Amino acid sequence: MKQVAAAKIRRAEMARRQARPYADTLAEMLRDLMQAVSHVDHPFMKPGKEGTPAGVILMTADKGLAGAFNSNVIRAAETYARDGGDVRYYTVGTKARNAVRRWGMADRPAWPLGTAAKLDTARAVAQMVTDDFTQGTISGITLISSKMISMMSQKPESRKLVPIALDPSFDSAAHDAGARGAVEFSPSPEFVLSRLLPKYLEFTIYSAMLETDAAFFAAQLVAMSNATDNASKLIDELTIAMNNARQAAITKELLEIVAGAEALGVE
Repeated sequence: MKQVAAAKIRRAEMARRQARPYADTLAEMLRDLMQAVSHVDHPFMKPGKEGTPAGVILMTADKGLAGAFNSNVIRAAETYARDGGDVRYYTVGTKARNAVRRWGMADRPAWPLGTAAKLDTARAVAQMVTDDFTQGTISGITLISSKMISMMSQKPESRKLVPIALDPSFDSAAHDAGARGAVEFSPSPEFVLSRLLPKYLEFTIYSAMLETDAAFFAAQLVAMSNATDNASKLIDELTIAMNNARQAAITKELLEIVAGAEALGVE
């Protein structure tokens, strides 16, 4: 399993890195558009219906044997629900689906993480949460998934996706003063933004799936490396114990033989 995880993490990490330039460009374009528009009539830019549960996309791996990888994300979801009140879950990954079932909640649509068509899965998830948000079933969309810090460290992350608000730390003056080309939006910035927001949600979910995949294999690689080291130590300890027991048995037999020989000599 350690060798399998080491082989798969290369492909997962490559897919994650290949998707990063698109994600960065999309985020930059969204910032430019939100600075350029005065008003856009899109549900993602409006607050959700009050009194409805919060929509949470809970994303884990399909399998275990990766240390506390899945349990950390599930624990973060429990903390979010405890602090935020009523929650409506949309699960991606078998472990997330099983956790929601253990909590006694009604079965919700669930999607596997380990599928070749991850983009199709992301579109299906985005479509369902979008429909529920626009219909007033949920008050917002939050994504709880794993963030890969390094090969040795992964931590759960909670992100509010919808409704979308402009980052207050974003300095528009400094951004405009920097070196950048003139951008023209046709037919209008509002029209482009209304078409871009659904794609933003789809790709954010897709990017999180790639991130979870890579983080899972990294956690599994570390867990299997630790298991291998622990097994080697256990083998050494058991080998020493076996040698001690064998030596004690041999010593006992020799003592019995010597004692028997001495007894025969006395007679």
